[in-house]
Amino acid sequence: MDPRSEVLLRQANLFTGPLLLAGLPADDLLGHFPEAHGWSWHAGEHSLLDTRFSGRCHFGTEPAARDVQAAVLFLPKSRELTEYLLNALAARMGGRELFLVGEKRAGIERAAKQLAAFGQARKLDSARHCQLWQVRVEHSPATPDLHSLAQRYELPLADGPLQVLSLPGVFSHGRLDVGSALLLEHLDDLPNGHILDFGCGAGVLGAALKRRYPDSQVTMLDVDAFAVASSRLTLAANALQADVISGDGIDAAPTGLSAILSNPPFHQGVHTHYQATEHLLRQAAKHLTSTGELRLVANSFLKYPPLIEQHLGSCQTLADAKGFRIYRACKD
Repeated sequence: MDPRSEVLLRQANLFTGPLLLAGLPADDLLGHFPEAHGWSWHAGEHSLLDTRFSGRCHFGTEPAARDVQAAVLFLPKSRELTEYLLNALAARMGGRELFLVGEKRAGIERAAKQLAAFGQARKLDSARHCQLWQVRVEHSPATPDLHSLAQRYELPLADGPLQVLSLPGVFSHGRLDVGSALLLEHLDDLPNGHILDFGCGAGVLGAALKRRYPDSQVTMLDVDAFAVASSRLTLAANALQADVISGDGIDAAPTGLSAILSNPPFHQGVHTHYQATEHLLRQAAKHLTSTGELRLVANSFLKYPPLIEQHLGSCQTLADAKGFRIYRACKD
């Protein structure tokens, strides 16, 4: 069980009524609190929870309209996302208790200071390298407008400026990361058809692809609900149309793709995970047409070419700069 969940169970007497667990891990916690419901913005974790606890977990960027006696936020990585989530919960919890639980290395003590805006916060427990904080919400904030929190920036691309909008918690919030910038320079000569932007984030790559290849169908896929919402905002800001879907990795993608492009993620919370990218490389061929192509950017220290060649075909390095490489492989 997740150590944050273990800390909650040490204080189980505090959570005896209707309870909202926001950002909860995909473990057994809901089974210990029969009146609890979850709110998740991670499609993979939501799917696991929904399979085990059908109908007891909501997926999206806002909490479901449900009356609860208390709410618990599992601390996310992003400070901006933490602020949004705390305000979204506190706006609904006037006079009731709001809890914050997280790992010390994730910055729980710093994040707990944000509770002071709602009332007198206190630390209830410290165990498993985690802390649990509580506040009775005496000062309810206004319900935050998520879209108003989007950061906008403009990319001067060869075919004209591209507007990008990113929401709190989305990868490279408010700026273009080095890997994506390099990949944007290598979008030439893609096969016509159906193109997938895997791990679309704020929608930079997918929007650029749709504008570069207007006759191609573009699908944008991400595991994070805030990324999906960001991509839709970016498309709308540029008067572009594409399919934006949430799902847990390449298994959620369509088949019959002419190309898969990606700046794949390798962080989840404060932890490093390569599984999603490695699974993409193993399964990409199943989603591509017989002449389909994979093109991705990755940190140069990651040993992806052998995996690409094992499961897809000959791997070509299109670029090597600033600690990143662009890999291209066509289906054998």
